[in-house]
Amino acid sequence: MELTLKIWRQKGPHDKGGFKTYKHTHVSPDMSFLEMLDVLNTELIKKGEEPVHFDHDCREGICGMCSLYINGRPHGPLQTTTCQLHMRSFKDGETITIEPWRAKPFPIIKDLVVDRTAFDRIQQAGGYISVNTGGVPDGNEIPIPKKIADEAMDAATCIGCGACVAACKNASAMLFVSAKVSQYALLPQGKPERKERVERMVAQMDAEGFGACTNTRACEAECPKGISVTNIARLNREYYSAMMSSYEIASKGGGD
Repeated sequence: MELTLKIWRQKGPHDKGGFKTYKHTHVSPDMSFLEMLDVLNTELIKKGEEPVHFDHDCREGICGMCSLYINGRPHGPLQTTTCQLHMRSFKDGETITIEPWRAKPFPIIKDLVVDRTAFDRIQQAGGYISVNTGGVPDGNEIPIPKKIADEAMDAATCIGCGACVAACKNASAMLFVSAKVSQYALLPQGKPERKERVERMVAQMDAEGFGACTNTRACEAECPKGISVTNIARLNREYYSAMMSSYEIASKGGGD
């Protein structure tokens, strides 16, 4: 395969960036998208040019690092991660445009690499269980209906890649936050801290500068793990319930 690549190049966070065009020949249709970029970088290094910087780690669709905007879609034409996208999904002679995530909370570090630590800070704000849940045998003694367990596991498949943010015209992180809230709120181990968790995580999401939900469901359509927007509905219910509880406590003179 022979391809024309239009790749966003940017030296640093405060430098002006732009597209640079590369002719890439001898691309195997069996290569993954990242392997194709590896081969391109090898050729650039041989020519004495600086390679294209991009994020990657596991290359197994688990870590969420390989976040690229390909031909106007997060991760490219298929509903999968960039590392699991293969070149047979493109046509010989095609022009492929490759960009980083475009969202204010995800500032560009260099070329195609963006800073997604905003997600880490949201997770650190409440995406965990700190109560004593006992040992493994104790946990296994708690009966959980299969439907609830399945919903919690579906939410837990979120890899934090940020495709939902990149797909949303408001750069909303609602799908990500709702998945993290849901995976704990559905299980008995996560219920004791559910109110504090959702309040803290939503507050941190707003502090990071993410936009409001657009209700276009673009996030669900582009999520490589197929996470449903029903989690956003659950997040809203959890948040409103927590806020009403806090209001009632405050109105009675309780709280801090």
